[in-house]
Amino acid sequence: MYIVAIGWAYVILMMAITASSVGKALAVLIFLGVLPLALFVYVVGRPRRRSVAASNQMPDQPDTADSQSDQH
Repeated sequence: MYIVAIGWAYVILMMAITASSVGKALAVLIFLGVLPLALFVYVVGRPRRRSVAASNQMPDQPDTADSQSDQH
């Protein structure tokens, strides 16, 4: 998952190095590098955090629905 972010950061860094001025290089780094990478890491990392938090809130209870129907 992070290999995509690393590849994107490399491409944007190379684009910034070849920019014709320092201002353009900074704009490329911020608008094509930092902001999209931050959004990508947030979106990709979010489901894992949500599932861990949900598993910590749910108590471990045995599933008794099937065992009760077999007793009859």
